[in-house]
Amino acid sequence: MDREYILRFLQAKIKINEHIIGAAVGSGITAKYTTQGGADFLLALSAGKYRMMGRGSYASYLCYSNNNEIVMELGTRELLPIIQQTPVLFGLFATDPTIRLNKYLQLIKQNGFSGIINFPTMALIDGKFGQVLAKEGHSFQKEVEAIKLAHSLDLFTIAFVCTEQQAQQMLQAGADVICVHLGLTKGGELGAKKFISLNDAKRITERIFNICQQENENILRMIYSGTVNTPMDMQYIYQNTSCQGYIGGSIFERIPMEKDIYNMTKIFKSYVDEQQNALLIQQLNKHKQRNHTEEVKKYIEQHYMKNIHLSELALLLYISPSYLSIKFKKDTGISFIDYLVSYRINKAKELLKSTNISCKEIAQAVGYVDDIQFSKMFKKKTGITAIQYRKREYKHNN
Repeated sequence: MDREYILRFLQAKIKINEHIIGAAVGSGITAKYTTQGGADFLLALSAGKYRMMGRGSYASYLCYSNNNEIVMELGTRELLPIIQQTPVLFGLFATDPTIRLNKYLQLIKQNGFSGIINFPTMALIDGKFGQVLAKEGHSFQKEVEAIKLAHSLDLFTIAFVCTEQQAQQMLQAGADVICVHLGLTKGGELGAKKFISLNDAKRITERIFNICQQENENILRMIYSGTVNTPMDMQYIYQNTSCQGYIGGSIFERIPMEKDIYNMTKIFKSYVDEQQNALLIQQLNKHKQRNHTEEVKKYIEQHYMKNIHLSELALLLYISPSYLSIKFKKDTGISFIDYLVSYRINKAKELLKSTNISCKEIAQAVGYVDDIQFSKMFKKKTGITAIQYRKREYKHNN
């Protein structure tokens, strides 16, 4: 998928008040089910492969194997052959002295990856060891160069950063997403044993995002794991920062596997009665096929007061607008526009009957910026004006 399409897709997600989710995966099966669960893009990282080997993510920083070769093998053999509609990004170890960045980035693009992310990143290495590595040319600046080159090749780019200075460098390089790396994920057997508090995560995140918005208000802003490893943690971040999305690795792969494999083995080891059997079958049921019409209706029910466009909904459902339009009319008997207008007018009727707010305020409450347009549509659907409807209902009830 090209960079322009990915950006339009992610912006459409944000526009309709959804958050972006990225999954760092280490196997084809994880890729398959995270995308079915709604992941908007995948990251092929060496850390993911090490997780699948039962190792911690920090193995990526040790001399066990060549990170870029691991990712190329993982991506081309396990991920890209089965993932057709979701962007897959290459976790590039930019400081690898055995590659020429520009040529290697071209190879990444030729092999079907939609973009890159700087991982393993020197942003996580500080102190004396970090200083020594920088003197040898293994610095964060090399990652900035990689993002800049990838941008020039029209690859989609996500930049891991830990400080405001790093964020500024990546913004100048043309990164499409700034992702604050909050450290390795806590939780589970292999999770980080030391991590920052949720409040510190919020403080660091917002400080970096303030820089991002000053430099480029359209930049996409995400965080990566660390102490944020539950939906409640993420809700706190969303409510208290300008964060627009979450990238998870262990949270979507290692931690669920640790729990489920252990529990399933225990179930088979112990006696299973009929009640336990029923629960087991329920857990193992396959996902039902998506009902696009019902998803659109549900979305209208929740967001009728906002701008809604069929083309944007179609983009998020991975189908064409014309197909969605035809299917919606076939399933409901009316067009998408008629359904949306009828739903809004019915909501307006409820407000006219139950409140004393003005027709102009009601128009805005049900999704009409122009109250004159609202008045026209109301009369077209009901045969009378909104004021006449309110008077009629008042007389009827009194």
